[in-house]
This record gives sequence, C-alpha cells and structure tokens, in this order.
Amino acid sequence: MDSASLQPLSQALLETIKKVPNKSGVYHYFDSSGRLLYVGKAKNLKNRIKSYFRFSPHLAPAPNLSLRIAKMVSQIAQMRYLIVENENDALILENSLIKQLKPKYNILLRDDKTYPYLCVDLQEDFARINLVRKIKKTQGLRYFGPFSSGARELLDSLYETFPLVQRESCKRGKKACLFYQLKSCLAPCEGRISKEAYNEILQKAIECIENPKKILVKLEEKMQSLSDELRFEEALILRDRIAKIKQLNPLSSVDFAELLDLDIFALVCEEKNAVLIKLFMRNGKIISSATHNIRSENGFDECAIYKQAILNYYSNSLPILPKQILIPHDLGEHKEELENFLRQQTGKKISIVSPKSGDKKHLCDLALQNAREILRLERDTENEIFQALKDLFALQNVPYRFEVFDTSHHRGMQCVGSMIVYEGNAFQKDSYRHYILEGRDEYAQMQEMLERRIRDFKQESPPDLWILDGGSGQINIAKTLLESVGINLQVIGISKEKIDNKAHRAKGSARDILRDESARVYRLPPSDKRLQFVQKLRDEAHRFAITFHQKQKQKTMRQSRILAIKGVGVATQNKLLSFFGSFESLQNASLQDLEKVLSKHLAHDVFLALH
Repeated sequence: MDSASLQPLSQALLETIKKVPNKSGVYHYFDSSGRLLYVGKAKNLKNRIKSYFRFSPHLAPAPNLSLRIAKMVSQIAQMRYLIVENENDALILENSLIKQLKPKYNILLRDDKTYPYLCVDLQEDFARINLVRKIKKTQGLRYFGPFSSGARELLDSLYETFPLVQRESCKRGKKACLFYQLKSCLAPCEGRISKEAYNEILQKAIECIENPKKILVKLEEKMQSLSDELRFEEALILRDRIAKIKQLNPLSSVDFAELLDLDIFALVCEEKNAVLIKLFMRNGKIISSATHNIRSENGFDECAIYKQAILNYYSNSLPILPKQILIPHDLGEHKEELENFLRQQTGKKISIVSPKSGDKKHLCDLALQNAREILRLERDTENEIFQALKDLFALQNVPYRFEVFDTSHHRGMQCVGSMIVYEGNAFQKDSYRHYILEGRDEYAQMQEMLERRIRDFKQESPPDLWILDGGSGQINIAKTLLESVGINLQVIGISKEKIDNKAHRAKGSARDILRDESARVYRLPPSDKRLQFVQKLRDEAHRFAITFHQKQKQKTMRQSRILAIKGVGVATQNKLLSFFGSFESLQNASLQDLEKVLSKHLAHDVFLALH
C-alpha cells in the first residue's frame, strides 16, 4: 500500500491516541460502524499504538506497515484500551479476547481440545489402564500420550488382547464374573492370579502403548481369522480400529538417539488457507500428531498464530511437559514473553528453539513437509459453496465454521433447543449442544439459547456464521445480543414460506426463504446449491432438536407414571434415580433390584406399575 493511498484518519482518534499511557495493556480498534477490527497487547501501550500511525501532515497509517495491517489501520475510527499489571497479564487477556470476540483482522486459532492420555496407577494392586482427560497430581500415576486420535481404539484393543481387570466394579467384587468365563479376566477377585503374574501381563500391555505396532500385529491376525470364519462384520470393525491406531503414530520411523521429550509446531500458509501441525515426541519417538486448518481473508501473521497455539495448548494442565518446543520460525520479541508465560504456567523452564541445523532442524522440516501435504489434500471440495455464500450475503469473510440453531416443543411443553456445528466439510458432532429451555414461545426460546451460547464463547470460540431456523425476529434477537457484547459474528436465517400461517410445500419440497442481517429476503430456486447447503445444515439441526425433544417427552411420561404409583413421591423417585442412574435403567430393573432400595411391598407395587 503506497503513501498516496493512505487516507487521513479522524481528529477524534488522534485525541484518543494522545491520551494513551505508558503502561502494559490491551487495545481494541473499531471501524466507523463500531465493529471490532483488531485486538492487540503491548508492554507499553503508547509506544505500540503510535507505531501504527504517521502523524504528519495528518493522522494516517504508518508507511512501513504490512499490506494487511495497513488495510486494517485505514479503517480505524475508534480505539479503546485496558490497562493491566504486567506484560504476561496482557498476553493472556489478549488471547482470551481474541477467542471470545473474534476480531476481523486477528487470526482465530480455536482452543485445543484437551487431548486424552492413557493412565495407569502403578502403586495399585491389579491396576487398570484408563483413558483420562483430567490430570491428577497423585503419586504413582504413569501417563502415556497425548493422543490426538485413536486412544479409545488402542485401549479397547488392550482389554481384548490382555486378560486385565475389565471393569472398576470388578475390583469390588468377590466372585468371578462373566469376564472370567470369557477368558478376558483371570479373576484376581477370587485370588486366581498373583499380583506378580498380573503385573507381568500389565507390563506387556504397557509395551503395546509405547509401541502400538505390537498390538497391530495381534489385531491383524485376529481380523484375518474372523475373515476366514466369514465373520465379515466383526472383521470390518477390527479393520477400522487398526486404521485408527495406525493414525496414532504417522512418523514412527523417526527415532532419536537421545530420549528427548519435544513438541514441534510447524505452520504452512498458502493464499487464504494455512495448516498448523503439532508433533509430540516422547522418549525420542514421535507418538502422535495433531493439525489445525486455519483460514483468513486478510492474510496470515505467522508469529501471531504460533503465539496463539502455544498459549492455547500450554494453558491446559499437562502431565508430560516437553524439554523444548521446536518452531521453524524466528519469533523475535515474542520468544521471551512466551517462555516467561510457560515458566509461570507450568513452573518449569521450557525453551522455545528455532533450529538451524542438525536433527532438530530435520524434525521441523519433516513437520513442514507434512503440513504442506495436508494443505494440498484440503483444497477445493465445498469451498466454492462457502465463497458463494459470502458473495450472496455480502459477508465480511468466507464462512468455514457454521453453528446452526433450532428449537422444538409440543404445546409449550418439553421446550428444547439444539446447536449443530459444521466445519471442514463435515458435521462436528463432538461440538453439538442440547438446551433445555424455559421460554414458552419461539422468540423467547431462541433468545435464551443464544444467550447461553454467547456465555460459552470463553470456552468455545465463536464460529464464522450463525444460521438460525427462523425469520427476521430471530435474526434481530441474535444481532442485538451480539452487539451488546461486541462480538464480531454475522447471522442469517432460513424459514419456510407461509401461506395462511402454514408452511407451504410444493411437490414435496419446502419453499425455504433465506434472510440476511438487513432483513433482505432471498428466494432461491430449489435447485440452487447455496440453498441446498443451508437446508442441509438446518435439517440436521432440526433432526437433533426433534430427537432430544422426544427423549424429554418420554422422560416426562415415565416420571409421571412413577409419581402416579401410590406411596411414591418426589423424594422416593429421586432415591430410585440416584440408585439406578436413569429412567431407562429403572424401567429394566428386576424386582430384586428394586427391593435393594424400597420396602418389599413398595418394590412390588413399583415393579407391577412399570411392567
């Protein structure tokens, strides 16, 4: 951007800049419509903010800015700032605000899910291997991981291959159970195996965690045996499990002479798409990897992405910390502040290294190579539809992550809501949410659901676009809520055409109407791929809402049925639910099970009523 194209900025903005103090803090830039453009942090607010501008002959973007930042600065109409105690507080607050508010020119790297670990208590008699996400500071616990995928499949395979104690409840039992008859457990509850012999089996299972190739050999032999016996469905299940476990360690050939614990972060950017890959090396072997797909209409700031990735990942409680973090990029002034953050967060000194040669440089090159390959494979598919939606609704950015909302009720009863998520050309079912709602009309229900979702932005960042099942009323509710908290998120709606207050259908297809934030109506033909895509998302949200509503209705019916039994009140019902865990388990309970909770006479009455 040349100096001739740098437009003068407002006098009001200049007066605000003059008042900025020489203190640590976080600053916000807004455009003339009050939309948030950018969030940044600074050790010295005055110096950092002044670096964006040229002050003579008038206020304008500084001539040495990158094209992306110069474009952003040219749109600044307002500025606000927050003062904090020190630079580390500023770093953490900046990252938190970016995730919650989703500014236009910041790159949003979504929070890492807490990766699972496999854990075993070596001080426990007849120990079991468990999959955990929450870390305990207990002596004797040994953790393996992190596993970005395949952990559950590996654990299931261990329990099918080795005769370990199969359930926690088995430890409390005093008699051999079905697992002993199936030869899946050697019945330590009856003393049929010694602690020493059990520990030998446990150690072999641990060796398979450390080297999953060992368990793969056993699984492949079993799959072939099932196939020979024409048990193809079971063989297919094993085939899929084997594929998942193989994903655990895509770079198993990499083996360091030094038994180092390293985390490697590598970023590759290409036009509007980028891939960040993380490799986890433990004891000199790469044990797992994870990737983030990142998209931006305004270019990429590599330092900012690496910074966010480190803040997001190491803000979690981790049982195994690396000695070093390898990054194939010079972080400059950010290196020291991130190392300070790591020291305060973990209580250990973890250095960030950008290797220029040797084995560590080879690791970084390997990570970059894999990131480039992932980027190559991720191109095209539905990206044309996403661009078409941006053009149709005049969106700020191409949407890649969608959250879709719908509500369901029956005559104002069992009011529920659903949120489904679509990203990466697939429904992200782990991110789906159900809501039990108190509102008695569709507008109150939508407002309640969206308010609760906004409160959750601290834990799960906003998407690129909200799609609401509804019309202008629902869209206006969403806009008001988002503007009240300053979140940069756009909204569209989809609703059925109504004739005489009834949804009109023609030739089996709903005549759906799309609306944008300005209440503009889009009546696209049924064959339009943009409409079909939005319908696909809406239909999934509707299915998810209806399914939950039916479950709530059945639950209410069962509850009413139990309370109708003479002698059973709310307290007794809660006592039964506390013991059996759910209405389904209560429904299936035997008379003997009910007698463990109730008197014989009342248990008999409840059993007859339920059956």
